[in-house]
Amino acid sequence: MTPPFDGQTPTAAGFSGLAAFDLLATLVALVRPDGRVLYANASFENLLGVARRNLIGSTLTDWFVEPQGLCETLLAVADNRIATGRFEATLRRPPGVAPELMPVHVIVNQTDSAERVLVEMIEIEQQTRQDREERLMAQAQANRELLRNLAHEIKNPLGGIRGAAQLLAMEFEQKPELAEYTDVVIAEADRLQLLVDRLLAPHRRPHVVADVNIHEVCERVRSLVLAEWPRGLTVQRDYDTSLPEFRGDREQLIQAVLNIARNACQALSERIAAGDAQLRLRTRAARQLTIGKQRWRLALELHIEDNGPGVPEAIRDRIFYPLVTGREGGSGLGLTLAQTFVQQHQGTIECDSAPGRTVFTVLIPLP
Repeated sequence: MTPPFDGQTPTAAGFSGLAAFDLLATLVALVRPDGRVLYANASFENLLGVARRNLIGSTLTDWFVEPQGLCETLLAVADNRIATGRFEATLRRPPGVAPELMPVHVIVNQTDSAERVLVEMIEIEQQTRQDREERLMAQAQANRELLRNLAHEIKNPLGGIRGAAQLLAMEFEQKPELAEYTDVVIAEADRLQLLVDRLLAPHRRPHVVADVNIHEVCERVRSLVLAEWPRGLTVQRDYDTSLPEFRGDREQLIQAVLNIARNACQALSERIAAGDAQLRLRTRAARQLTIGKQRWRLALELHIEDNGPGVPEAIRDRIFYPLVTGREGGSGLGLTLAQTFVQQHQGTIECDSAPGRTVFTVLIPLP
C-alpha cells in the first residue's frame, strides 16, 4: 500500500544516483504508484516551465491530456504485473508555455522499491527539431556567404554609377530639367548602398564582448518600441531576475531583439489602431538544452510574443532567409540579421506562430 505523501521535498541526493538524471535530455520523474512526484530532473522542469520544487509533491497524471494509460501502467509496474510499460501520450504544458501540447513517448520502469516507479518521457518531436535547427543553421551560413559575396560584387560598380551621375550633374548645372534625372540616379544609388551596408554589417562589425544583462537589453528595446508606437500598444514584462549576466555584444543583442519586436509591432498595425495590441517580453532559464549539435547545461530563453495575425503560412519556414518578407515594403533583412547576431553568441532563434499568437524564442547559452 502506498504511504501518504508527507509534504517534504525530496532531493536528488535522497535517492541513490538520481543526480545523474539532470544530465539527460529526456524527461525523468520518480513517482509513487499513485502518480505523486518524488523527483523530477532538470529537463522535465525545463519542458513544463515549472520549478522543480512545485513539481515535487504534485500528481504526474495531472500533466497528461489522457491520464488513464499512465495510471494503469504505474499500477501494473508497481504490482510487478509487468516490468516495463511503453505508450504514446500527450503532455499538457502550463498556459503561456508554447507549444501547450507536447507529444511524448512514455517508458515506465520498475525500481528497487515497489513504492517508487521510474517514468521516462522522450519528446517525439525532439529529434525532428534538432535536425531542423541544424539544417536552418547550415542554410543561414550559406545564405550569409552568398549575400556577402553578392554585396561585395554590387558595391564596386555602385560607387562608379554614383560617381558618374555626380559628374553628369556638374555638366547639367545649366540645364535643371536634366539634372533631375541625375538626382534620381544618385538617390537610388545611395539607397542601394545603404542596403549593401546592411548586408555586410554582421560580417565586418567588431564583436564587442562585455558582461550583458538580458533585462537591460529588453528594457532598451521596450523603450524604443514604445517611443515608435506610443499609443495602442501594451508591452508586458515577465522577467526571471535570477538569470546571470553573460559575455556578449550588448549592441548586437539589442539590435537582434529590436528587429524581432519591430517586426511584431508592424504586424500588429490593425490591433494598434484598435488599441488592443500586446507585446510580451518573457525571460526564463532552460536546462540541459541542445543547440545545433552542442549540449548546454544552462541557457537563456527570451520569448517575444505578440497577439497579431501570425506569420503567413507561405513563408513560415523561410522567415529567417534574407529578402523574405510578408510585409509590403519590407526589406526582408531584419530577422536574417537577428539570427546572425544571435548565432554569433552560439545561440539560435525559433518561431512558433498561429493566428492571434506568435512567439519568437531567442536561445543563448549561459556560463
